[in-house]
Amino acid sequence: MTALSPATLDALPAEVRRPGYDRTAVRAGIVHFGLGNFSRAHQAMYLDELLEQGGGQEWGICGVGLMPRDAAMRDALRATDGLYTLVLKHPDGTLEPRVVGSVVDYLYAPDDPQRVIDRLADPQTRIVSLTVTEGGYNVHPVTGEFDLGNAAVTADLTGAHHPTTVFGLVTAGLRLRRERGIEPFTVMSCDNIPHNGDVARRMFSAYARELDPELGAWMAEHVSFPNCMVDRITPATTDDDRAEVRERWGIEDLWPVVAEPFTQWVLEDDFPLGRPELDRVGVQLVEDVTPYELMKLRLLNASHQGLCYFGYLAGYRLVHDVCSDPLFADFLLAYMTEEATPTLPPVPGVDLAAYRATLIERFSNAQVRDTVARLCAESSDRIPKWLVPVIRENLASDGPVELSAAIVASWARYAEGVDEQGEPIEVVDQLADQLVPIARSQVEGDPDVFVQNEQLFGDLASQERFLTAYRSTLSSLHAHGARATLESLMADRPRPSQG
Repeated sequence: MTALSPATLDALPAEVRRPGYDRTAVRAGIVHFGLGNFSRAHQAMYLDELLEQGGGQEWGICGVGLMPRDAAMRDALRATDGLYTLVLKHPDGTLEPRVVGSVVDYLYAPDDPQRVIDRLADPQTRIVSLTVTEGGYNVHPVTGEFDLGNAAVTADLTGAHHPTTVFGLVTAGLRLRRERGIEPFTVMSCDNIPHNGDVARRMFSAYARELDPELGAWMAEHVSFPNCMVDRITPATTDDDRAEVRERWGIEDLWPVVAEPFTQWVLEDDFPLGRPELDRVGVQLVEDVTPYELMKLRLLNASHQGLCYFGYLAGYRLVHDVCSDPLFADFLLAYMTEEATPTLPPVPGVDLAAYRATLIERFSNAQVRDTVARLCAESSDRIPKWLVPVIRENLASDGPVELSAAIVASWARYAEGVDEQGEPIEVVDQLADQLVPIARSQVEGDPDVFVQNEQLFGDLASQERFLTAYRSTLSSLHAHGARATLESLMADRPRPSQG
C-alpha cells in the first residue's frame, strides 16, 4: 500500500498517470473557495493538463475552506501535499486513474482568517474562483437582492472580528489591495446559477457597499466577474471509491474523486490581470456565455430534477438505474425536446439533438454510480433557477408546460418526506423546515399550497394552464404512484428520438 505523496509518485503503477512537471515550480495564482469534488474534477484538472503541456506554472491553486466540513479536506490534502486521485469512469467499465497536482496549498479559514486575507491581497493572486453552491451567494429568496439579514453576514459587517464568510474575506482582500495600490483580482464564479458572474458581482458589491459605500462602488466598477458554464457529473466520494483506489492501484488516498469522462467549460474572456491559457486544454473562451449556460441549466440541470423525484418515488436510488429505464429516459427526452429546447437561443457550434441524446447516455453511465438523493438535495435553490424559467417562457409564448409542471408536482410529492412504501425520506434542503410541513398539508388540504409559495414560484399558482397540469400530476402521484403517472403522461406521445 502506498500513501499518496510527492515522494511516492514514482512507486505508483504505470497505468496511473501522475504529474510529469516540477510541482515545486508551481505558484498559486488562483485562490479557490469551495474546493470540493467538482472543482477538483474540473477546474483543477484543466490546470493540471496545462501544467503537463509546459504552461501555467503561475496558475496553481490555493484552496480555501470555510465550513466545518472543510476541515476534513484540509486534513486530506495536508497528508498528500495537495495531491489527489481522480478516476474517470467510462460507460464500458474502463477506469482512467490519474494523480492531479495543480492544488499547491490549502487554507482552512477558521484556523487563520488573516492568512487567507493576506493571500488574497498578495499580488501573486490574480484570480479568485468560487464553487460555493447555488445557495452560497446569499440571494434573498423574495427580493433577489443580497440578504443583509443573514446572521453570519451581519456579524462580519460589524467588523468586531475577522470575517468568516466568503463575502467578508474576499472584500477584505480587495480592500487591502486597493489600499496598497495593487490591481484587483478577477472573481470567477463556477457555480450552476444563471449568469453566475453577474450574480457574484451584485452580491459581493452589495456586501462591500454596506461595509463601505466607496469600496462597494469601486468593486462594482473595477473588479471583473466573468460568467461561465461548467459541466461534469461528479458524485460524492464513498468508502467504496476509497477502497477501489486502494485495492486496484495500491493508493492510500483519504479523498479521491470519481467523475464521468465528459467535461465542458465555457468561459467569458474577461481577465484584466491575465489568465491561464485554458484554450490550450479545451476550454471554450467566448464573448457571451449565455446560450451555453441556458442550454446546460434547462437541459442537463433541469433534467436532473426531472428524473430524481419521480425516480426516488418509484424506488430507484442510483441515477443510472433511472435512466436505463426507457419510460424515464423517454420522459426526460420529451421534456427536453418539447418544452426546454424551444426556450433556448441558438447555441453556436452545438447540435442540440445530439446534446440531448448525450445527456441520456451520460445519466445512464453505471460506472459513476451517482445517487438520486444527491440530485434531490437543495431543490429550493435549483427548481426556481433551472425549471421555473422554462415554465414562464412557455406560458408567455403559449408553449407546452405539462411535463415541466409534472416535475414541479413530483418535487411537491417528494417534499412530503414519505415515499410510496411509507418509508421516511430525508429531505435535504435549506428550507426543509418550511417546505415539508407545507407539502404534507397538501395531502388532505389545498392541493395548490406548495406552489403558492411566491418566494419559489412567483405567481405560477395564478396561471391556470400551469395549475391544471400540476394538479393532474400531483393527484395521480397520490392515487397511482410515480410509475403509473409517468406512463399516463407518456401514453399519447410518440417515443422521442435520441438523435
